[in-house]
Amino acid sequence: MAESSDNFDVTIVTPSGSQVSLEVRHLRAPGSEGQFGVLRGHLPFMTALHVGALRLDTRDGRQIWATSGGYIEVLSNQVTILAETAEKADQIDLERAKAAKERALGRLAEKSTDIDIKRASLALTRALNRIKVSAEV
Repeated sequence: MAESSDNFDVTIVTPSGSQVSLEVRHLRAPGSEGQFGVLRGHLPFMTALHVGALRLDTRDGRQIWATSGGYIEVLSNQVTILAETAEKADQIDLERAKAAKERALGRLAEKSTDIDIKRASLALTRALNRIKVSAEV
């Protein structure tokens, strides 16, 4: 539970079963209509998350997480993030992200009609996001 009157609780949940709970002063997220910020007492809403960076200002400093989409529910003092994936910037495997980028670029460069362009483009977007977020540590 948030102790300070300026803070609120954020829970990040992923399908892999990981769950993180944090006390946060400010959250910035990539929403379906663009970037948005949340402070304690924000009006309730729910929206889709896009691939991008979650920025969480905590008592111990800023945490940056790479997310590949999902949903976010904002209540006055509780935020729940249901993310397809969420990786803290300092825990991203940069070599794996670079390999994923190269695989996606290779798929997009193929002339075959068997390639799912949308899926390869999304894989490239996720890999580039992970690379960018890992550089923000």
